[in-house]
Amino acid sequence: TSNNGVRLRQCSPGGGSGTRMTHAIRCSPIRLGRVTPPTAVLFDFAGTLLVPEPRDAWVAAVCPELPPAEVAELAEALDHAGRPGGPEPVALPQEWAEAYAQRDVSTTRHRAVYEALLSTVVDAALARRLYERSIAPEGWVPYPDALPVLTELRDRGVPVVVVSNVGFDLRAVFAGHGLAELVTTFVLSCEIGVMKPDAEIYRTALASLDLQPHQVLMVGDDRRSDGAAVDLGIRTLLLPYSAAPVEHGLDAVLGLAARG
Repeated sequence: TSNNGVRLRQCSPGGGSGTRMTHAIRCSPIRLGRVTPPTAVLFDFAGTLLVPEPRDAWVAAVCPELPPAEVAELAEALDHAGRPGGPEPVALPQEWAEAYAQRDVSTTRHRAVYEALLSTVVDAALARRLYERSIAPEGWVPYPDALPVLTELRDRGVPVVVVSNVGFDLRAVFAGHGLAELVTTFVLSCEIGVMKPDAEIYRTALASLDLQPHQVLMVGDDRRSDGAAVDLGIRTLLLPYSAAPVEHGLDAVLGLAARG
C-alpha cells in the first residue's frame, strides 16, 4: 500500500508467468458501529438448559419391579413410540399426526398425545404414570453448566427468560433443581397458544422485558425453532444437543452478555 491509500497488486495475465502488470485499488476505511452486548438472554428449555433423564432411569423409576434387561427393552420401545422430551416417534400413527404437530400449544393436548403414544406399548394406567414422571422435576437433568451460568447472569443483573415449546408448566421443574429463582420470567407455548418458530412467542418474550430485539440474545439448540429469532433481529447462539452430565458449552453466553 502506498502512502496515499492506494493498494498495489501485481499479477500475471492468465495466471502464468510473463509480463507483470500493476493494478491500483483505492481502499476506503471500513467503519463498524459499536456492537452493544445483549442486556438480556432468552433460553430454550429442553436440550439447552436441561435434558430428560436417561430412558432406562425413567422406566426404572416408574417400574422398579422390572429387572434391568426388561427395563432396557421396554424403555427402547417407549422411546420409539414417542417419549415426552425424547426423540420423534419412529412411526407416528396417522390419526395423531396433526395433534402431535401442535402438541405444545396446550397442556391438555400434550398429555392426550403422549399418553396415547405410550399406550401403544403399555396399558393406559402405566402410560399415565410414565407421563407424570416425564413432566416432574425428577424426570429432568440440568446440564452441569446451567446453574453457574444462570447464577452469573443473575449476579450481573442480566434478565433471563425461558422461551420454550412445551406442553406443561416448567416452573416446578426449574424449582426442583434450584433454577427457578434465576429466571426472570417464563414464556411457554402451552400458556400463550403459540409455538416457535412463530415470531409472536419472541415478541411476547421481548414485551415481558420491555426490550428491543437488538438488546437480547437467544440461546437454543434447534436451527428452525430457535434460529427463527434471527428473523426478528435477535442475535442467536445455537449449541448442538449433548447428553448430561456433559457440560453443554453454556459458558459461551457469558462472553456475549453484558457484564452489568
